[in-house]
Amino acid sequence: MLRWILGGREAQSSAEKSPVLCIGEEQPKNCFTELQVLKGHFDIVRFLVQIDDFRCASAGDDGLVLVWNVETGERLQELRGHSQQITAITTITCKNEVTLNTSLITASSDRSLSLWDPDTGNRVQTISDLHSSVKCLLVLERLCVWLSGGEELCVWNRDFQLQCQRPNHSDTGITALIELPKNYIAAAMDKKIMIYSLTVSADSSVSVAEIRCLSDHQDQIRALINVNDGFFASGSHMGELILWNATEWNLLAYEHILWEESQAYNQTEIRMGAPKPSEMSIQHLTTNGNLILAAVGSGLYVYSIQTRSVVAYRKVAHDSNVLHTMLLSDSELMSCSEDGSVRMWEIQDLPLPAEPASSGFFGMWSFGRSNKQSGPPSKKVIDIPNIRMLELMGDLIGHSGAVQMFVSFKEKGLVTCSADHLLILWKNGEKQSRLRSLALFQKLEERGGL
Repeated sequence: MLRWILGGREAQSSAEKSPVLCIGEEQPKNCFTELQVLKGHFDIVRFLVQIDDFRCASAGDDGLVLVWNVETGERLQELRGHSQQITAITTITCKNEVTLNTSLITASSDRSLSLWDPDTGNRVQTISDLHSSVKCLLVLERLCVWLSGGEELCVWNRDFQLQCQRPNHSDTGITALIELPKNYIAAAMDKKIMIYSLTVSADSSVSVAEIRCLSDHQDQIRALINVNDGFFASGSHMGELILWNATEWNLLAYEHILWEESQAYNQTEIRMGAPKPSEMSIQHLTTNGNLILAAVGSGLYVYSIQTRSVVAYRKVAHDSNVLHTMLLSDSELMSCSEDGSVRMWEIQDLPLPAEPASSGFFGMWSFGRSNKQSGPPSKKVIDIPNIRMLELMGDLIGHSGAVQMFVSFKEKGLVTCSADHLLILWKNGEKQSRLRSLALFQKLEERGGL
């Protein structure tokens, strides 16, 4: 077990400046001051999935799936069977007369699908020799089926029997799947979102039909999420964020993150330093039903469902692209990046008076368009009333490679995975110190003191 002193609260204008907390300074809100390194993988760890209140599974490019106890850091199971990298992983819960049993479904570049028992480590079912590798998985518990997406859309029952399938119409294949109300499914394919209808017959057979094609994005869709029962959202490689109606599938709001180029950028030597297209890309979207948090390049942007506008942002939140995000509440959030860091943020009001702002710092959003063809003139962020900022509250430095994602177990801790082949279990250092002291006192009491 290691003790770690981490950067705390600061009020600087860029996230690059996060000094280590010194003795006597104000204590940060970051409670994750103790870490435990978990080893077992020998390649990039890309996926984490929570199994229950005390276990998670990790998977990545080595084809291994490892099951961990997040309370102790113990490696519980090694699931071996895939010969190539894991491309998708999810949980599926089966009900019996007494208990709920949670299993793992994995997909791999070896063109196979597997069902695992995380309690024993056994592979219960496997499907080999698929036409292509599966890129995404979606479990529909209430219909007792699950779906796989890749070069085709397949529907399977709990016994791993194929119910139906449909080819897609995109060279990139299906990259994301989400469930919509009334037995509908949304699938991201390149620049389009396909809406499918699932029908379950009296004999439990399932059929799938293509209902609508949503083609409002101008570039490849990188993220697709459910917001709540009424909305879903998608984000593209060129920074488009679209809010959709989940039952009628019409476009409700369209926001585009823009990089404004001044006339000085016409000079060749300055143009070389202009932002790359990847810096506009939406790598990840997350939501709590009220807000949408978008990871755009190395920045973070918070979008309000109610007001249909950006309410807070940080243009440079990390040194490199942000890969994963999470909204802890309506005012707190977390992000991880290719730069190897995990950062905690708080939404705060801008200081008064505000610092002078150039168009390059604020002029990157266009607002208020209900569609791309028409609408009022775009407004700069500085013109939006009540705009707020993201203030850095804590910096978790432990990984030496890009942090791919993280899973929160609330008071039990936080698990991160990285390109450095490691997982790190982050815990509340003060709480862990109290627990160790309590355990020591109990042992002393049992032994009758020193």
